[in-house]
Amino acid sequence: MSTKPLPADMDEFWVFGYGSLMWNPGFDHEERRLAVIRGYHRALCIHSWVHRGTEENPGLVLGLDRGGACKGAAFRVRADRRDEVLAYLRARELVTNVYLERVAPVTLDCGARRLAVTYVVDRRHRQYAAGLSVERAAEIVAGARGVSGANVDYVLNTLAHLRELGIRDHWMEAVAKGLNCAQPAA
Repeated sequence: MSTKPLPADMDEFWVFGYGSLMWNPGFDHEERRLAVIRGYHRALCIHSWVHRGTEENPGLVLGLDRGGACKGAAFRVRADRRDEVLAYLRARELVTNVYLERVAPVTLDCGARRLAVTYVVDRRHRQYAAGLSVERAAEIVAGARGVSGANVDYVLNTLAHLRELGIRDHWMEAVAKGLNCAQPAA
């Protein structure tokens, strides 16, 4: 697992989440705010070989891919919890090294800008699923299941949580709509 040391001048410690971290961070935090990161977008761009698929029949899970902007959640963590939270995040996000740990500026819903740790997809990793159409993504999701359950459940659960937070993701909504047509015959 390769990670770069975080900048020493980060006077506050923030974490940016764009998927399950938004509603299930798994770590103590002092504050959660909606936030936007620019230069990246949320995408079903990672082949899941364990939790939502297998290596023979992979599913799709979220990654933060380059280009565009992404609305998510930023968490402020107490300074004395920084190392503990980083260790937890690295164990959670860097299992197969498909994500790269980055520090990037985010804009909080109050207009303030902060640096936050986030995890972006490594486009060179063999689990990277580049440039899928809505139809192809729906087909993959409809037919995949892993140790954490059906890939369909992951996508629909993610969309439900995004809606609860007031976040629209048109591409994922289109994939979910396409699931009705892509469901395998029973």
